[in-house]
Amino acid sequence: MLATIKAKWAVTVSAELTAKLGNNMTVETPPHRTTNAKYGVYRLKVTGESYMLHQNCTTSTKHKVVSYSPLKVGWFMWES
Repeated sequence: MLATIKAKWAVTVSAELTAKLGNNMTVETPPHRTTNAKYGVYRLKVTGESYMLHQNCTTSTKHKVVSYSPLKVGWFMWES
């Protein structure tokens, strides 16, 4: 998650990354190989559990949660 939140009230947390068009990249590709590239916003996947902690120290049923947050903007390149 982007932040750890401990409160009695609902709180919203957000983050944003933007990928801009118009950039370019130059690479040297060896003979008999292919260079592949993707440009964009890459995100981090975080898994965990969600539950309520009650005043008497008991917890509610746990539920699996998945969260995605922006990680970086850039190139992903590989050769095949």
